[in-house]
Amino acid sequence: MTNKKIKNKNILLLRKYLIIAVGSFLMALSVNIIYEPMELVTGGVSGLAIVVKYWTEPLFNGGIPIWLFTVVCNVPLYLLALKMKGIKFLLSNLFGTVAFILSLMVIPIYDLKLDDFLLASILGGVIGGIGIGMVFSVQASTGGTDLLATLLHFRNRHLSVPRILIFIDGIIIFIGAIVFGLGNALYATISVFITAKISDSILEGLKFAKMAYIISDDYSRIADAIMHNMDRGVTGVSATGMYSNRDKKMLFCVVSKNEIVKIIEIAQKIDPKSFVIVSDVREVMGEGFIEYRQ
Repeated sequence: MTNKKIKNKNILLLRKYLIIAVGSFLMALSVNIIYEPMELVTGGVSGLAIVVKYWTEPLFNGGIPIWLFTVVCNVPLYLLALKMKGIKFLLSNLFGTVAFILSLMVIPIYDLKLDDFLLASILGGVIGGIGIGMVFSVQASTGGTDLLATLLHFRNRHLSVPRILIFIDGIIIFIGAIVFGLGNALYATISVFITAKISDSILEGLKFAKMAYIISDDYSRIADAIMHNMDRGVTGVSATGMYSNRDKKMLFCVVSKNEIVKIIEIAQKIDPKSFVIVSDVREVMGEGFIEYRQ
């Protein structure tokens, strides 16, 4: 049993590192084939690196590489993290940073010749959003401004990490607007918005479902019909009608999107006066939906 647990733990650890590696690769891909060639500064250390590369092009052939500037920025941050939060915190974030930097080095900077900036910002946002979502889904990061925001939050508990991150990235985007123009900055903002939406969807879950609350005096027959006709579980919640001051049962049921119509039909057929409330559910764990991982 112990060997099996160790084996499962190693598999989960390998899976985690694989997700971080793929996510970091996608993040670097969006930088090297979208943001850098199109001069879109979307915040983060990589965004600032695009500005620095542009500034140093007259001094060096091609300017300071994005990966090198990312290394230079992360080294002092990790030394500070080691002092403030210890070796365990450093190691838990180091793999993502290394994977991201290596991906920036390996992936060649290639201009896709996307003359449409809107298309470029959407494509970059989708690719980068998937990458960031994958990395964050396993409680990891790629360093940079994420690490800086975490360290600042450690010293200023009244400020949340997302708020600090928005402020830092906002400054970087503003610098990009000064260097590359307001138009590029606005397109970069669109890309940031899409990245946030995509990554949030990955973190919150993509398996959508529907949740129904059914209020009816004939709750017993409705519950039986749902359980026997649809093979779905139903929970009865004790409730009190404030107008009638009567105790009653409110049925609670979670089903897939294509089953919600059947729920409404059952309630309407058994009790035309029934009150049905339907809402969206982002992710459902358990039997009949997403199984728990052992």
